[in-house]
Amino acid sequence: MEHDRKSNKENAIAFYKMAYHGEPKSAVEMYVGADYIQHNPLVGNGKQAFIDYFNEMARDYPDKQISFVRAIEEGDLVALHTHQTWPGNDEYVTMDFFRFDNQGKIVEHWDAIQEIPKESKNGNLMY
Repeated sequence: MEHDRKSNKENAIAFYKMAYHGEPKSAVEMYVGADYIQHNPLVGNGKQAFIDYFNEMARDYPDKQISFVRAIEEGDLVALHTHQTWPGNDEYVTMDFFRFDNQGKIVEHWDAIQEIPKESKNGNLMY
């Protein structure tokens, strides 16, 4: 039976929150498929590389914060637009894209991150 793709948005957010807040192993066990393809050049391919990366982030930056601005689902893809605050009040806007398999498991990830500048020529928020 094919997975109902409408829940992919909620699963992408739950996965990201869990990993971001220091539980990447549980996040992978619950939400990732058999194979995991990573496109972020700072993270190795596969599930264990993802777990190692997020464990390191939790250790080095325990006070980081994230809020989810929007989530968009189209077919087997989910896009998340987030606002992150890191120690020292450095703020970032991120965009993450997840591909889901037919069982509703994450199997591929892309992302982009940009620091929020102190000034904006257009006065518009980045999120």
